[in-house]
Amino acid sequence: MSQSHQQPALSKCPGCDEPPAAGDLFCGACGYDLSAVPARPGDRPTMAITVPPAAPDTPAAPVAAAAQAAPAASDAEAVRWPAAAETDSSDVPAPVHRPSDLPGTDSGGRPLAEQEQVQEAGPLAGPQPSVVPVRHDDRAEPGGAEHSGDFALAAPDPRTAEHTAAAAAPAGGGKVCVACRSGRVDPDGYCENCGHAQPRERDHMEQELGSVAAVSDRGLRHHRNEDSFAVSSTALPDGSPAVVAIVCDGVSSASRPDEASAAAANAANESLLASLPRGTHPQQAMHEAIVAASEAVNALAQEPAGAMEHDAHRHQNAPACTLVGAVVAGELLIVGWVGDSRVYWVPEDRSRPTARLTEDDSWAAQMVAAGLMNEAEAYADERAHAITGWLGADAYELEPHTAAFKPDRPGLVVVCTDGLWNYAESAEEMAAAVPADAQEHPLRGAQVLVGHALDGGGHDNVTVALLPFAVRPQGAGSACETV
Repeated sequence: MSQSHQQPALSKCPGCDEPPAAGDLFCGACGYDLSAVPARPGDRPTMAITVPPAAPDTPAAPVAAAAQAAPAASDAEAVRWPAAAETDSSDVPAPVHRPSDLPGTDSGGRPLAEQEQVQEAGPLAGPQPSVVPVRHDDRAEPGGAEHSGDFALAAPDPRTAEHTAAAAAPAGGGKVCVACRSGRVDPDGYCENCGHAQPRERDHMEQELGSVAAVSDRGLRHHRNEDSFAVSSTALPDGSPAVVAIVCDGVSSASRPDEASAAAANAANESLLASLPRGTHPQQAMHEAIVAASEAVNALAQEPAGAMEHDAHRHQNAPACTLVGAVVAGELLIVGWVGDSRVYWVPEDRSRPTARLTEDDSWAAQMVAAGLMNEAEAYADERAHAITGWLGADAYELEPHTAAFKPDRPGLVVVCTDGLWNYAESAEEMAAAVPADAQEHPLRGAQVLVGHALDGGGHDNVTVALLPFAVRPQGAGSACETV
């Protein structure tokens, strides 16, 4: 539903925090262009994926009919969750979308081909969103200027077999040096033969847990890995499994971003593992997990800063990070996020539509949503990747985004930071980068995706988690059947 976008009155200038005079188009204190400040786009708390298996030119089944038939196949064994709230913390009612309705851009900032729109079940109403400040993450963009203070270090390349062999113990015991491949590493982390400092544990991390796997790598240009992840599984009250993946990206312009991402990932994961077995609706559980992650990051700002790094290229402000997560529980796929990390849907049948399931909290996304720029102009701007939402004590306000999906076919859920999607931005590009056997071998698939980002330049930390989504066989009453 198209809506006109009116410029809201500003209580303070986003550039200098000084209150502007009524009717001013430019701030009298700093000259900031007040007319170019976009409003926050409306949240999409609940969406539904039910792509009909018919040919592309066949009209889609009405959403109401699909929702009516949904419980027919599995009510007997499914968890009887209470109905999810129709609004989240932003109090915006939940529109209904199909995967082909979700907007997206390719790596050049060009909009994807427009897809057939599905009529919403009801009017979208809600309060006008408020204007929020943006935050520039201090890291170099692919092909952009080097201004983050990070530098390339000799480190093992996770794409090579030698990287795996580097963990093997030498004849005398202990770890072998990743540089000379022969010297023993002393307790301080240096090679006794060549003196090379060894990579830290977080420089490259991998974890596989049943059907979910994640890989995180420092990249080729940063001096440390400021990303973090958590993968886990638990049982719902009916005994069926729930699989969780959380990915966090530390904001490099903040202090201790690596600690922020680790604290957020751990807190969100623990919250989900506590609430899902109690029968909490997964969408509500995801919302609570993001709130718990925010509180964990906020707590870091209260800790003593004695161990804080002194780096002229970083502001000593509150620790901050972004968060994105996914939960596969029964027939539901739940995603939640704050910031610009993303979730993609890649169907097992690659001829079917792919989709990006999240919308960035970024300057470019707000400009496009406000109608002030088209996608090509917004993503070509140097401010495109400035984030407008993050977890941290200095965040403007916390607005967790959550969305519920019910895919009608098997596929793969890709949860990643911008260190990956900068090299595979559109849903089609991401699907092309995912190996064909990733659903059966998620760890190998995650390794391939990290390698894709490193081959593209590895300008940022890279983290990706893969969750295969299986659809149980359904009878004639399937919610996916077109009517």
